[in-house]
Amino acid sequence: MQRKNSILKSSYFNSARSGMAMIMAIAVIVIMAGIMALSISMTTTTTKRTADLYLYEQAILLSKSATEYSLLRIAQDGPCSHENDLSFVQDGIYSIDIINRYVYTAPFPAGCAAAPTTITVTTPEQNGSVIMDVTVTVLPSTNVTTEPIRYFRRTIQKL
Repeated sequence: MQRKNSILKSSYFNSARSGMAMIMAIAVIVIMAGIMALSISMTTTTTKRTADLYLYEQAILLSKSATEYSLLRIAQDGPCSHENDLSFVQDGIYSIDIINRYVYTAPFPAGCAAAPTTITVTTPEQNGSVIMDVTVTVLPSTNVTTEPIRYFRRTIQKL
């Protein structure tokens, strides 16, 4: 029977290789964990930005629609009526406020007195206009956004 002797085999080189493999494995795991943490962080940031951008663009479109709606109400109710200043909530998310200021020359139309809602001008080109201030705000109670979103639009429309 032959006896195998391991005196000639060096165990020093085998242990050095397994130690190096362990260090490389740990380095790869640390690098992969860093990349994964970065990708998760970028995903959450991108999701928040996308939601905020969507709500802001929706507020812009609502302000344009509110301007057209206010012009419709002026056409129905007549200028200088008390119902031309509007305030309402859209979809339970947006608060829309519309303030109208009328621009006329000195003899005002019927129903329009010199009031805070009327601006007196001297040129006939400016006569019969309305300055609309439309403010669209995302209600803070909805918790749909991370930052407050408010859009203000001022337009001058000819009546």
